[in-house]
Amino acid sequence: MSSPAVQLRSRVASIGEAAVERARLTVVPRARVRAPRIPFVTLVSVVLLGGVIGLLMFNTSMQQASFYAGDLEERATTMAAREQTLRRELDALRSPQRIAEQAQRMGMVVPAAPAFLGLDGTVTGTPTPAVPDDALQLTRRPDAKPAHLNPPATIVEVPATPPATAQAAPAAGVAKAKRR
Repeated sequence: MSSPAVQLRSRVASIGEAAVERARLTVVPRARVRAPRIPFVTLVSVVLLGGVIGLLMFNTSMQQASFYAGDLEERATTMAAREQTLRRELDALRSPQRIAEQAQRMGMVVPAAPAFLGLDGTVTGTPTPAVPDDALQLTRRPDAKPAHLNPPATIVEVPATPPATAQAAPAAGVAKAKRR
């Protein structure tokens, strides 16, 4: 029999040879595995289409908001003008001059010597009846524009046929121009 050291050497050598045999590189045909393109193209197309549709919807909503804001501004302008007109009418109705004219038309007059009643029932002053002769002389409100700033229109009448001397003068000028 052989010694254990020799057996170990032969065994190590056979294990080494087997490892070398397994470790040798061999050329293996390359199998190309490509990722399928259809899902990627579909994903990119969906994202692009979604972006375009989203932008169109955003633009449309912004336009609608712009039209709505324009309508609101127009309504606000109209309402502000209406408010100003109503305020002017209200100021004209509250005018002391108008109230006095209306009271005078109804037959009211200011008494010459007014009398006042106190809260305790005392009368201060001499009560005298008012007569139409005591009426105040009310003047109308002035026009919006003074008369000297609003003069009457000046009308100039042009005769239908010009005088004979005016027709002869241009004809003579044309004859002189032809002679030159």
